[in-house]
Amino acid sequence: MRDAYGEALLEYGTINPNMVVLDADISSSTRTSNFGNRFPKRFFNLGIAEAGMVDVAVGLALGGKVPFVNTFASLLTLRAAEQVRTCVAYARTNVKLMGHHAGLSDSFDGPTHHSVFDLSVMRSMPNMTVIVPTDSVEMRKMVLLVAEYDGPVYMRINREEVPILSDERHEVEIGKGVRLLDGDDITIIGTGIMVSRCLEAAEELAARGISARVLEIHTLKPLDDQMVMAAAQETGALVTAEEHSIIGGLGGAVAELTTARYPVPLERVGIGDTFAESGPYPDLLDRYGMGVTNIVEKAASALSRKR
Repeated sequence: MRDAYGEALLEYGTINPNMVVLDADISSSTRTSNFGNRFPKRFFNLGIAEAGMVDVAVGLALGGKVPFVNTFASLLTLRAAEQVRTCVAYARTNVKLMGHHAGLSDSFDGPTHHSVFDLSVMRSMPNMTVIVPTDSVEMRKMVLLVAEYDGPVYMRINREEVPILSDERHEVEIGKGVRLLDGDDITIIGTGIMVSRCLEAAEELAARGISARVLEIHTLKPLDDQMVMAAAQETGALVTAEEHSIIGGLGGAVAELTTARYPVPLERVGIGDTFAESGPYPDLLDRYGMGVTNIVEKAASALSRKR
Protein backbone atom coordinates (compact mmCIF):
# COMPACT_ATOMS: atom_id res chain seq x y z
CA MET A 1 0.00 0.00 0.00
CA ARG A 2 2.80 2.45 0.79
CA ASP A 3 4.48 1.66 -2.53
CA ALA A 4 1.23 2.51 -4.31
CA TYR A 5 1.03 5.69 -2.26
CA GLY A 6 4.52 6.78 -3.28
CA GLU A 7 3.73 6.12 -6.94
CA ALA A 8 0.48 8.04 -6.72
CA LEU A 9 2.23 11.05 -5.15
CA LEU A 10 4.68 11.11 -8.01
CA GLU A 11 1.92 10.73 -10.58
CA TYR A 12 -0.23 13.53 -9.19
CA GLY A 13 2.82 15.71 -8.60
CA THR A 14 3.40 15.85 -12.35
CA ILE A 15 -0.18 17.05 -12.84
CA ASN A 16 -0.47 19.66 -10.11
CA PRO A 17 2.58 21.91 -9.58
CA ASN A 18 1.02 23.19 -6.32
CA MET A 19 1.33 19.80 -4.66
CA VAL A 20 4.03 19.74 -1.96
CA VAL A 21 5.14 16.89 0.29
CA LEU A 22 6.43 17.09 3.86
CA ASP A 23 8.12 14.31 5.80
CA ALA A 24 9.51 13.80 9.30
CA ASP A 25 12.83 12.20 8.33
CA ILE A 26 11.32 8.82 7.40
CA SER A 27 10.89 9.28 3.65
CA SER A 28 12.31 5.85 2.85
CA SER A 29 9.60 4.27 5.00
CA THR A 30 6.77 6.48 3.78
CA ARG A 31 7.89 6.19 0.14
CA THR A 32 7.87 9.98 -0.28
CA SER A 33 11.54 9.88 -1.32
CA ASN A 34 10.51 9.26 -4.94
CA PHE A 35 8.60 12.54 -4.96
CA GLY A 36 11.51 14.30 -3.25
CA ASN A 37 14.00 13.06 -5.83
CA ARG A 38 11.78 14.16 -8.71
CA PHE A 39 10.63 17.48 -7.21
CA PRO A 40 13.28 18.55 -4.68
CA LYS A 41 11.97 22.14 -4.47
CA ARG A 42 8.52 20.86 -3.51
CA PHE A 43 9.73 18.38 -0.89
CA PHE A 44 10.42 19.39 2.72
CA ASN A 45 12.09 17.17 5.30
CA LEU A 46 11.29 18.75 8.66
CA GLY A 47 13.19 16.20 10.71
CA ILE A 48 11.73 14.53 13.77
CA ALA A 49 9.49 17.51 14.55
CA GLU A 50 5.94 16.39 13.80
CA ALA A 51 4.15 19.34 15.41
CA GLY A 52 6.31 21.84 13.57
CA MET A 53 5.79 19.94 10.32
CA VAL A 54 2.02 20.36 10.62
CA ASP A 55 2.38 24.11 11.17
CA VAL A 56 4.69 24.42 8.15
CA ALA A 57 2.08 22.58 6.10
CA VAL A 58 -0.56 25.05 7.27
CA GLY A 59 1.58 27.94 6.07
CA LEU A 60 2.07 26.27 2.70
CA ALA A 61 -1.68 25.65 2.40
CA LEU A 62 -2.45 29.28 3.18
CA GLY A 63 -0.02 30.16 0.40
CA GLY A 64 -2.05 28.17 -2.12
CA LYS A 65 -0.17 24.87 -2.01
CA VAL A 66 -1.65 21.40 -1.46
CA PRO A 67 0.52 19.91 1.30
CA PHE A 68 0.71 16.18 2.06
CA VAL A 69 2.09 15.63 5.57
CA ASN A 70 3.74 12.24 6.20
CA THR A 71 4.83 10.45 9.35
CA PHE A 72 3.88 7.51 11.55
CA ALA A 73 0.17 7.55 12.39
CA SER A 74 0.86 7.20 16.11
CA LEU A 75 3.00 10.36 16.13
CA LEU A 76 0.86 12.40 13.77
CA THR A 77 -2.33 11.91 15.75
CA LEU A 78 -0.83 12.25 19.23
CA ARG A 79 2.38 14.28 19.21
CA ALA A 80 0.98 16.78 16.69
CA ALA A 81 -2.64 16.58 17.89
CA GLU A 82 -2.80 20.16 19.18
CA GLN A 83 -1.49 21.61 15.92
CA VAL A 84 -3.88 19.42 13.93
CA ARG A 85 -6.80 20.49 16.08
CA THR A 86 -6.11 24.23 16.15
CA CYS A 87 -4.36 25.02 12.89
CA VAL A 88 -5.86 22.38 10.59
CA ALA A 89 -9.29 21.26 11.84
CA TYR A 90 -10.46 24.42 13.60
CA ALA A 91 -9.15 26.69 10.85
CA ARG A 92 -10.33 24.22 8.19
CA THR A 93 -7.00 24.42 6.41
CA ASN A 94 -6.48 22.42 3.24
CA VAL A 95 -3.87 20.06 4.70
CA LYS A 96 -3.68 16.32 3.92
CA LEU A 97 -2.48 14.23 6.86
CA MET A 98 -1.03 10.83 5.94
CA GLY A 99 -0.78 8.42 8.89
CA HIS A 100 1.75 5.73 7.97
CA HIS A 101 2.37 2.31 9.58
CA ALA A 102 -1.20 2.45 10.84
CA GLY A 103 -2.96 0.03 13.15
CA LEU A 104 -0.68 -2.79 14.26
CA SER A 105 1.25 -2.87 10.97
CA ASP A 106 4.39 -1.43 12.60
CA SER A 107 4.25 -4.73 14.38
CA PHE A 108 7.68 -5.22 15.94
CA ASP A 109 8.07 -1.64 17.17
CA GLY A 110 5.43 -2.24 19.81
CA PRO A 111 2.72 -0.17 21.49
CA THR A 112 4.54 3.18 21.22
CA HIS A 113 4.32 2.90 17.43
CA HIS A 114 1.02 1.06 17.08
CA SER A 115 -1.84 3.42 16.22
CA VAL A 116 -4.89 1.77 17.73
CA PHE A 117 -6.89 4.90 18.54
CA ASP A 118 -5.91 7.30 15.76
CA LEU A 119 -9.29 6.99 14.05
CA SER A 120 -11.18 7.93 17.20
CA VAL A 121 -8.89 10.96 17.73
CA MET A 122 -9.23 12.24 14.18
CA ARG A 123 -12.91 11.38 13.78
CA SER A 124 -13.77 13.46 16.83
CA MET A 125 -12.23 16.61 15.33
CA PRO A 126 -14.75 18.88 13.57
CA ASN A 127 -14.14 19.51 9.85
CA MET A 128 -11.87 16.44 9.55
CA THR A 129 -12.48 13.83 6.85
CA VAL A 130 -11.18 10.37 7.80
CA ILE A 131 -10.27 7.74 5.19
CA VAL A 132 -8.99 4.15 5.44
CA PRO A 133 -8.22 2.64 2.01
CA THR A 134 -8.68 -1.10 1.65
CA ASP A 135 -5.91 -1.98 -0.78
CA SER A 136 -3.21 -0.54 -3.03
CA VAL A 137 -5.59 0.06 -5.95
CA GLU A 138 -7.93 2.08 -3.79
CA MET A 139 -4.97 3.90 -2.26
CA ARG A 140 -3.82 5.19 -5.65
CA LYS A 141 -7.30 6.44 -6.48
CA MET A 142 -7.72 8.04 -3.07
CA VAL A 143 -4.56 10.14 -3.39
CA LEU A 144 -6.08 11.95 -6.37
CA LEU A 145 -9.44 12.41 -4.64
CA VAL A 146 -7.84 13.63 -1.42
CA ALA A 147 -5.63 16.08 -3.31
CA GLU A 148 -8.63 17.55 -5.12
CA TYR A 149 -10.81 17.62 -1.99
CA ASP A 150 -11.13 21.04 -0.36
CA GLY A 151 -10.49 20.66 3.34
CA PRO A 152 -8.57 18.70 6.01
CA VAL A 153 -8.16 14.96 5.47
CA TYR A 154 -6.61 12.21 7.57
CA MET A 155 -5.79 9.01 5.69
CA ARG A 156 -4.37 5.77 7.08
CA ILE A 157 -1.60 3.86 5.26
CA ASN A 158 -0.77 0.27 6.16
CA ARG A 159 2.88 -0.79 6.32
CA GLU A 160 2.40 -4.46 5.49
CA GLU A 161 1.31 -6.31 2.37
CA VAL A 162 -2.48 -6.33 2.10
CA PRO A 163 -4.80 -8.41 -0.14
CA ILE A 164 -5.84 -6.68 -3.36
CA LEU A 165 -9.64 -6.82 -3.64
CA SER A 166 -10.28 -4.31 -6.42
CA ASP A 167 -9.11 -3.49 -9.92
CA GLU A 168 -8.85 -0.33 -12.01
CA ARG A 169 -12.60 -0.42 -12.70
CA HIS A 170 -13.25 0.09 -8.99
CA GLU A 171 -14.96 3.43 -8.47
CA VAL A 172 -14.16 5.37 -5.31
CA GLU A 173 -15.97 8.37 -3.87
CA ILE A 174 -15.22 10.06 -0.57
CA GLY A 175 -18.12 9.49 1.82
CA LYS A 176 -19.64 6.60 -0.15
CA GLY A 177 -19.33 2.98 0.98
CA VAL A 178 -19.06 -0.01 -1.32
CA ARG A 179 -21.42 -2.98 -1.28
CA LEU A 180 -19.20 -5.99 -1.93
CA LEU A 181 -21.59 -8.84 -1.22
CA ASP A 182 -25.36 -9.16 -1.02
CA GLY A 183 -27.04 -10.82 1.95
CA ASP A 184 -30.28 -10.76 3.91
CA ASP A 185 -29.58 -12.23 7.36
CA ILE A 186 -26.84 -9.96 8.69
CA THR A 187 -24.47 -7.23 7.51
CA ILE A 188 -20.72 -7.24 8.12
CA ILE A 189 -19.17 -3.77 7.80
CA GLY A 190 -15.41 -3.62 7.39
CA THR A 191 -12.71 -1.04 6.87
CA GLY A 192 -9.08 -1.30 5.77
CA ILE A 193 -7.28 -4.63 6.09
CA MET A 194 -10.34 -6.15 7.77
CA VAL A 195 -12.46 -6.02 4.61
CA SER A 196 -10.77 -9.11 3.18
CA ARG A 197 -11.38 -10.96 6.44
CA CYS A 198 -15.03 -9.90 6.36
CA LEU A 199 -15.38 -11.56 2.96
CA GLU A 200 -13.77 -14.73 4.30
CA ALA A 201 -16.14 -14.69 7.26
CA ALA A 202 -19.12 -14.30 4.92
CA GLU A 203 -18.00 -17.44 3.09
CA GLU A 204 -17.89 -19.39 6.36
CA LEU A 205 -21.32 -18.10 7.32
CA ALA A 206 -22.69 -19.07 3.89
CA ALA A 207 -21.49 -22.63 4.52
CA ARG A 208 -23.70 -22.58 7.61
CA GLY A 209 -26.69 -21.32 5.64
CA ILE A 210 -26.37 -17.70 6.77
CA SER A 211 -26.61 -14.99 4.13
CA ALA A 212 -24.24 -12.12 5.03
CA ARG A 213 -24.08 -8.76 3.31
CA VAL A 214 -20.58 -7.22 3.26
CA LEU A 215 -19.97 -3.48 3.11
CA GLU A 216 -16.66 -1.71 2.71
CA ILE A 217 -16.45 1.63 4.50
CA HIS A 218 -13.32 3.45 3.38
CA THR A 219 -14.59 6.82 4.65
CA LEU A 220 -15.28 6.78 8.38
CA LYS A 221 -16.14 10.45 8.35
CA PRO A 222 -18.42 11.42 6.75
CA LEU A 223 -19.95 7.97 7.20
CA ASP A 224 -22.23 6.67 4.47
CA ASP A 225 -25.31 6.94 6.68
CA GLN A 226 -27.69 5.88 3.94
CA MET A 227 -25.88 2.62 3.21
CA VAL A 228 -25.49 1.71 6.88
CA MET A 229 -29.11 2.52 7.69
CA ALA A 230 -30.33 0.46 4.75
CA ALA A 231 -28.28 -2.48 6.02
CA ALA A 232 -29.69 -2.12 9.53
CA GLN A 233 -33.26 -1.99 8.27
CA GLU A 234 -32.95 -4.73 5.65
CA THR A 235 -30.85 -7.30 7.53
CA GLY A 236 -31.64 -6.44 11.16
CA ALA A 237 -28.20 -7.23 12.61
CA LEU A 238 -24.71 -5.75 12.18
CA VAL A 239 -21.07 -6.60 12.79
CA THR A 240 -18.28 -4.04 12.38
CA ALA A 241 -14.64 -5.02 11.85
CA GLU A 242 -11.63 -2.70 12.09
CA GLU A 243 -7.92 -2.75 12.89
CA HIS A 244 -8.45 -0.26 15.69
CA SER A 245 -9.81 -0.05 19.18
CA ILE A 246 -13.48 -0.94 19.36
CA ILE A 247 -13.88 2.41 21.14
CA GLY A 248 -14.50 5.38 18.88
CA GLY A 249 -13.66 3.99 15.45
CA LEU A 250 -15.90 2.35 12.85
CA GLY A 251 -17.86 0.43 15.45
CA GLY A 252 -18.44 3.60 17.43
CA ALA A 253 -19.56 5.51 14.35
CA VAL A 254 -22.04 2.79 13.35
CA ALA A 255 -23.33 2.49 16.93
CA GLU A 256 -23.85 6.25 17.20
CA LEU A 257 -25.87 6.25 13.99
CA THR A 258 -28.02 3.18 14.48
CA THR A 259 -28.86 3.66 18.16
CA ALA A 260 -30.19 7.12 17.35
CA ARG A 261 -32.22 6.11 14.29
CA TYR A 262 -32.83 2.37 14.10
CA PRO A 263 -31.40 0.21 16.90
CA VAL A 264 -30.45 -3.34 15.91
CA PRO A 265 -28.09 -5.92 17.45
CA LEU A 266 -24.53 -4.76 16.82
CA GLU A 267 -21.25 -6.54 17.56
CA ARG A 268 -17.84 -4.88 17.19
CA VAL A 269 -14.69 -6.68 16.06
CA GLY A 270 -11.45 -4.88 16.82
CA ILE A 271 -8.87 -4.35 19.53
CA GLY A 272 -10.23 -4.37 23.06
CA ASP A 273 -9.40 -1.76 25.66
CA THR A 274 -5.74 -2.74 25.70
CA PHE A 275 -2.32 -2.07 24.21
CA ALA A 276 -0.90 -4.69 21.88
CA GLU A 277 2.46 -6.42 22.20
CA SER A 278 5.10 -6.76 19.49
CA GLY A 279 5.09 -9.64 17.06
CA PRO A 280 4.43 -10.77 13.47
CA TYR A 281 1.62 -8.73 11.96
CA PRO A 282 -0.83 -11.54 11.04
CA ASP A 283 -0.34 -13.08 14.48
CA LEU A 284 -1.12 -9.78 16.17
CA LEU A 285 -4.36 -9.41 14.24
CA ASP A 286 -5.50 -12.86 15.34
CA ARG A 287 -4.21 -12.53 18.91
CA TYR A 288 -6.09 -9.29 19.51
CA GLY A 289 -9.47 -10.40 18.25
CA MET A 290 -9.44 -9.55 14.55
CA GLY A 291 -9.38 -13.03 13.05
CA VAL A 292 -11.95 -14.44 10.64
CA THR A 293 -13.14 -16.69 13.47
CA ASN A 294 -13.80 -13.64 15.63
CA ILE A 295 -16.00 -12.10 12.92
CA VAL A 296 -17.96 -15.34 12.54
CA GLU A 297 -18.45 -15.61 16.31
CA LYS A 298 -19.63 -12.01 16.58
CA ALA A 299 -22.05 -12.58 13.70
CA ALA A 300 -23.52 -15.56 15.53
CA SER A 301 -23.89 -13.42 18.65
CA ALA A 302 -25.66 -10.64 16.77
CA LEU A 303 -27.97 -13.13 15.05
CA SER A 304 -28.90 -14.69 18.41
CA ARG A 305 -30.21 -11.28 19.53
CA LYS A 306 -31.96 -10.47 16.28
CA ARG A 307 -35.73 -10.12 16.55
